[in-house]
Amino acid sequence: MYQEPKIVIVKKKKVVGGGHHGGSWKVAYADFVTAMMAFFLVMWIMGMDQGVKDLVQGYFSNPVGFRRAYSGGLNPISSGNSIQNLDIQRTIMLTRQAQSERFQEAAQNLEGQMREAGVMIGLDAEVEIVVTEQGLRIDIMETGGPDAFFERSSAALRPALTTLLSTISEQLVDLPNQVVVEGHTDSMPFRASRAGYTNWELSVDRANAARRELLAAGLPAERIAEVRGYADRELKIPDDPLAPRNRRISLLLPFTAEESGVMFGDVQRAMSRPTASELIGTGAAATSEAATSSSNMSLPGAGTPGLGGGR
Repeated sequence: MYQEPKIVIVKKKKVVGGGHHGGSWKVAYADFVTAMMAFFLVMWIMGMDQGVKDLVQGYFSNPVGFRRAYSGGLNPISSGNSIQNLDIQRTIMLTRQAQSERFQEAAQNLEGQMREAGVMIGLDAEVEIVVTEQGLRIDIMETGGPDAFFERSSAALRPALTTLLSTISEQLVDLPNQVVVEGHTDSMPFRASRAGYTNWELSVDRANAARRELLAAGLPAERIAEVRGYADRELKIPDDPLAPRNRRISLLLPFTAEESGVMFGDVQRAMSRPTASELIGTGAAATSEAATSSSNMSLPGAGTPGLGGGR
């Protein structure tokens, strides 16, 4: 029986590539590259010093105002139509890093000089040198008996403190910063024959005695900015008001805005006044006593810490 042959129909579907998958990979690649660029930019900024970080933050807080503030040239004090607070803050940013490095170098030199001179050998005392957010602070503290630096209940300097202040003065002479001399006592009530003479008077008298010794050792008189007496209101060891380390002489070299010749504390007070507009939301620095630098040194004497109170 005859059968008709089957007709086989083959359909071929033509596939069009759409021009390299339509180009969607380019969008994904661009997103990836953008994300990587942002990541490395953030890592780069994190490695910068605090002054540069503040400048970057100031720009992104208010780009228009930030550009106006810097339109007057390189001199931050004569920046044309800029706002005063931005001028002051830029001055601090440009000078504070250099001063901090100079303080660290001076601290290392002073530590080495005191070790070579052996001024701390045999003393119940300790010298702590630290760069804080206020500036360079040198704390000269007793660690044992009350007679290491001053005669008991007196502002008369012992020879050990005279030698130590002379050594410190040699390093301070080379720094342009002003010097604040502070006197501190512990919380033991003062016992003296003079009526009305308290730890307040004693701390001021001891600070003044230290000031006179610094001047005698060659520190220019105009470098002394203030002489302060704190009695027992600024204890080094708050948990132990009678601790020997609370009896100390402190020398503070504040950061300065070198272009304007004013101390950093004065700049802070000027910036704290209310203004018409606040372009940069971050202050230049706090007045905290927490150390923010790697320079934190102490030179112990031969005494044993914590042997009791006394004047």
